[in-house]
Amino acid sequence: MALTLSDVEKIARLSRLSLTDAEKAQNLKELNDIFSLVEKMQTVNTDGIEPMAHPHEAALRLRGDAVTETDRAAQYQAVAPEVRNRLYIVPQVIED
Repeated sequence: MALTLSDVEKIARLSRLSLTDAEKAQNLKELNDIFSLVEKMQTVNTDGIEPMAHPHEAALRLRGDAVTETDRAAQYQAVAPEVRNRLYIVPQVIED
């Protein structure tokens, strides 16, 4: 897939970019180079290759799932005008 100069102009207009003729030509070359690389990559046989989440074999160090604070919801909600099922009740501001 190759882009044309009119494609670059359309992309620039949609992106609200003001490009000179030299910038349009440079962007056209760079975008076509990217598409060329993608086309080459799609020709590679990847049968039997598992997808990777990360290129390096890295193990994450996870901490234990332990409670570190006490539940203070009752203290915080004691000053609220109205609370129901641990939720703050506020006046409706958007009408149906």
